[in-house]
Amino acid sequence: MFVWFRKKEAQRLEFPDNEAAFAHACTLGYRPLIGALIPALVQEEGSPGRDGEHTYRIRLAVGEGMLLWSSTLKETHGGPKVGDLVGFRIVMIASDLPEEASLIGYLACRLDPVLVAGKGWLAALRYTPDNIKPAIRL
Repeated sequence: MFVWFRKKEAQRLEFPDNEAAFAHACTLGYRPLIGALIPALVQEEGSPGRDGEHTYRIRLAVGEGMLLWSSTLKETHGGPKVGDLVGFRIVMIASDLPEEASLIGYLACRLDPVLVAGKGWLAALRYTPDNIKPAIRL
């Protein structure tokens, strides 16, 4: 009788590599919304900024894959490597800029190529500094 109350195990979909995980993420229909964490694949590393942030060219899992430049926050130690699956946090959408520059955000974490049903991608490493407070939406 009490079997109904038992917690069900979440379905895990594990991918062999980051490329396969990104290809699957592109089929999930992510939409660019403020505050969203969207999977992306790091394509190339750029030069460091004057405040200590590191820039990267990423392919965002929106549609067929949207190319844009992004960075880590300046207080972040370390950063992703080319080929890593990362989470891009959208802070603002600038509709007056070209499409490749319209999403403004930062690289929040490195993701494992594991998708848990109902929860999302597993985070392997946070790039968001501890002094950044999470947004509270009421």
